[in-house]
Amino acid sequence: MSTASSIISPLAYLAALITERIKTHFSPNGHFNGNGLPVHFEEAEDTPLSHFFRHHNLSAQAQTLFLLALAPHLQADFYDRVIADALPQAGDFPQLGGARGKNFRGFLPTGETALFLLAGEEAEKRLEVLHFFSEDHTFAKKRILWLEEVPEGEPRLSGRIILSQEYVDLFTTGRTAAPRFSMTFPAQRIETELDWDDLVLHPDTVQQIKELETWVKYGETLMDDWGMRRKLKPGYRALFHGPPGTGKTLTASLLGKYTGKDVYRIDLSMVVSKYIGETEKNLANLFAKAENKDWILFFDEADALFGKRTNVRDAHDKYANQEVSYLLQRVEYYDGLVILATNFKSNIDDAFSRRFQSIIYFPAPGVEERLKLWQKSFPPKVQLGSDINLPAIAQKYELTGAEIINIIQFACLRALDRNDKQLLFQDLLEGIRKEFQKDGRILR
Repeated sequence: MSTASSIISPLAYLAALITERIKTHFSPNGHFNGNGLPVHFEEAEDTPLSHFFRHHNLSAQAQTLFLLALAPHLQADFYDRVIADALPQAGDFPQLGGARGKNFRGFLPTGETALFLLAGEEAEKRLEVLHFFSEDHTFAKKRILWLEEVPEGEPRLSGRIILSQEYVDLFTTGRTAAPRFSMTFPAQRIETELDWDDLVLHPDTVQQIKELETWVKYGETLMDDWGMRRKLKPGYRALFHGPPGTGKTLTASLLGKYTGKDVYRIDLSMVVSKYIGETEKNLANLFAKAENKDWILFFDEADALFGKRTNVRDAHDKYANQEVSYLLQRVEYYDGLVILATNFKSNIDDAFSRRFQSIIYFPAPGVEERLKLWQKSFPPKVQLGSDINLPAIAQKYELTGAEIINIIQFACLRALDRNDKQLLFQDLLEGIRKEFQKDGRILR
């Protein structure tokens, strides 16, 4: 059954519920307590919606709440049409709740809408509905739906019921779209076409990365099947440290590629804010989206946010330390792999260092590694000039893998400009000189 056809019956059920609830409200001595809500998906056991409800073990009321949030995304005029047909007269009806969006002109359900439709006036039923918006409910734990924050002083239930965009996508298009890079999600998915064989590292570093890959593959088995979840904290935390261009980002990408997990690189420039409380808010949004996705989170140049806490001299220091403490808490309880990358391990706060399961050093490549990098990096179509001696170049010039790639790119572009497929030593030498100039080194 298609996604579109699978929601026709649930919407009909929801329309009937709204109509009956409004009718009961206006009838003499009318009383509605939410009992006897029909379970609408019994006639269609194999729809995406029914699978979703069963997977999360949602009660009839919870299912209805989910539909309340989904309906405006399926039919823009759904609520306005149903309410207009059901109300005996036009006018304001505050018991029903509801709000209008900035761009969306239709009725949007609020927490008050859910209370009115699902619980009526019965106090015990109203408490059950309120539980759906609590932090310990499946909806909150898995970031499925929640109440919009309201201005200070207004009732919390006047906030709109927000449905996570991934579930909107799932039940409107049949698939979940990847999150878009934005201020509310300051992270980009990183991928690579390279393989493990293309990564040239010191043997000790390679061994530690293999151990990390083992956890990514079997961590869930260890925690659940082997019963270690009661004894171990969730997730895994690793620190990659070493000079720039030594393979830290590539390693994170390859871990995702070979374990089937998405890797997201966090843009810390968009996370860190000079305004009090904004950094924590940005982090909360990020981790909320990442929860239960099994993503690998990669914080590059992590010093900006994970740096050492300072002695409190003023309010700025106080709040900066609060940001570090908050981040420490969120990272420690993220149920997945978190990788922090830094050029200098000493810059990372000791409180973080004690909580890493792996601290992996990416040293600058030695002569043997540099030679392998040179040999692996040339395009197969080019020829090396007779005066190019790769072992001698590897011995003489201390370069990282990223720098070697930049040099080869420069030399290849020079060859293309000459309409030639042969690389010249002079072009490589000029490329080396350019890389040296970037950090003030002198080519000798």
